[in-house]
Amino acid sequence: MTGAGLSGALRAALADQAGDPVAAARSLIGGEQYPEEGEFPVERGYIWTTCSSVENANPLFWDDEAAADLTNGPIAPPTMLSVWFRPHHWAPGRTEAALPLQVHFDLKALLELPEAVMTENTITFYDPVRPGDRLHTHQVLRSVSDEKTTKLGTGRFWVIEVVYHNQEGGLVGVESYTGFGYRRAAS
Repeated sequence: MTGAGLSGALRAALADQAGDPVAAARSLIGGEQYPEEGEFPVERGYIWTTCSSVENANPLFWDDEAAADLTNGPIAPPTMLSVWFRPHHWAPGRTEAALPLQVHFDLKALLELPEAVMTENTITFYDPVRPGDRLHTHQVLRSVSDEKTTKLGTGRFWVIEVVYHNQEGGLVGVESYTGFGYRRAAS
């Protein structure tokens, strides 16, 4: 592995680990990567459009009085947590396409595993997300398995957490993804 096409952190980790891509990946476990602020504040129009698209009539998301009684004011549906970080296809000044869950794509490149699937996703919710919030996130690699062979092929499992905070530093949620990067078995 030459390190071409890898982020600066991965190139440095690869150099520190004498070119061993698995050791380089594992050296990043527990570190905060890719901190970012959402491109736009949490906005009621997105909330209402999302609820409308799935016919979610919960008054908590539509009725300010109900929201005041139940949650001290309007909130976004908890399941919208990642919506606030889905990159727009275009934004002023952006020179490269933005990818969600960049650590996943980094691992695929570093470990030279061209195929990958997500095998598990868990979301834990904390403080509610409210209109006007400016959310911040970062990704944390939690583990990289030894090599495994499944029906899909031979590769490695990894666990990545995406941690979300509001503008005041309050934890609003953590998404945990288990991915499997692999090479297809020769047919």
